[in-house]
Amino acid sequence: MPDTMIPPARYDHIAVEERLGAHNYQPLDVVLTRGEGVWVWDVDGNRYLDCLAGYSAVNQGHCHPRIRAALIEQSGRLTLTSRAFRNDQLAPYLEELCALTRSHMVLPMNTGAEAVETAIKAVRKWGHEVKGVPEGAAEIIVCAENFHGRTIAVIGFSTDPETRGGFGPFAPGFRIVPFGDAAALEAAMTRNTVGVLLEPIQGEAGVVIPPPGYLRRVRDLCTRHDVTLILDEIQTGLGRTGRLLAEEHEGIEADVTLVGKALSGGFYPVSAVLSNTAVLGVLRPGQHGSTFGGNPLACAVARAALRVLVEEGMIANAAQLGAYLLAGLRGIAGGRVREARGRGLMLAVELHPEAGGARRWCEALRRAGLLCKDTHGHTIRISPPLVLTRAEADWALDRIAAVLTGPTPAAVA
Repeated sequence: MPDTMIPPARYDHIAVEERLGAHNYQPLDVVLTRGEGVWVWDVDGNRYLDCLAGYSAVNQGHCHPRIRAALIEQSGRLTLTSRAFRNDQLAPYLEELCALTRSHMVLPMNTGAEAVETAIKAVRKWGHEVKGVPEGAAEIIVCAENFHGRTIAVIGFSTDPETRGGFGPFAPGFRIVPFGDAAALEAAMTRNTVGVLLEPIQGEAGVVIPPPGYLRRVRDLCTRHDVTLILDEIQTGLGRTGRLLAEEHEGIEADVTLVGKALSGGFYPVSAVLSNTAVLGVLRPGQHGSTFGGNPLACAVARAALRVLVEEGMIANAAQLGAYLLAGLRGIAGGRVREARGRGLMLAVELHPEAGGARRWCEALRRAGLLCKDTHGHTIRISPPLVLTRAEADWALDRIAAVLTGPTPAAVA
């Protein structure tokens, strides 16, 4: 063994990561090495139920065998051509994705943030060329507490001081209104408004669900004022909320829908901008692109990920077990829980401030065998893969209830 190779049993992963990695994350101190379905194992052999699912990237469960087989098969044939040439996986992928989502046109990208940036560019260009907004005057309305990624354009319209602080100057052209307030959105619209960009459910904000009818009202306003409705379904989409897309809960269709994460089942970065020809039709060769976007490996993986999502009943399972889990979370006794909320398997438990912050409780849940994520100080996100079973849901509920009604854990340093 070369001197640079350190036996796994003696390797201090956390110390090396803290020493050599940029400190742009604060993960729980668990080092994972294997996953299957809803379960993951750490380097010491401990098993955990994954209640984050890679921020919904692993909706189909860890290492789904059918997606893995597609990845292996395609990786032995052709992985990358760039869009300078055509490949035999892109056209079937576009056709299948359009048929499933009722879209007219797709622009394939790699990450969620790239999909958001692509939508901003396309909608601005549509505003200038089709709606007649003067060049450089196009405005897009976004919502407070939004999370659409971490690129410089996106953080410029964030309302989170930690996200924005120190990174300016930012791009102009965005107006911010309260989430869930259709009247405020209408008041912010001007003749230069070309788009409204929002999440159907604000995930990073703590699984915040808008009032009933809000999305329908936004859709009607956008139609009336000739404004493009852009729904960021990168976390909510592809089954997470118990429907293929969260927009279906109110029976609407966006002009532009952004999907990613679960589009590859966690195997590979794949995202897509879904739209009508009016918006994406304004783009011409050379005006936007990506070396890896639409590559054959990504397309083959995404095709398999979509098939298993539908064919194995994962979307219906998310609806059924999501309702079951939510009822169980709402039934937890004790005074620490302020509210349990969610839709499908996109759930959250918000604690009272007196509980001392969600981070310490996520650490306690980790010790009990569940991996959850704290957000916005007092909220615990609970979003397991969509392959969760009733027995696994009961297992999780028993441990969540035991932790949240047990002794207060020590604060995390």
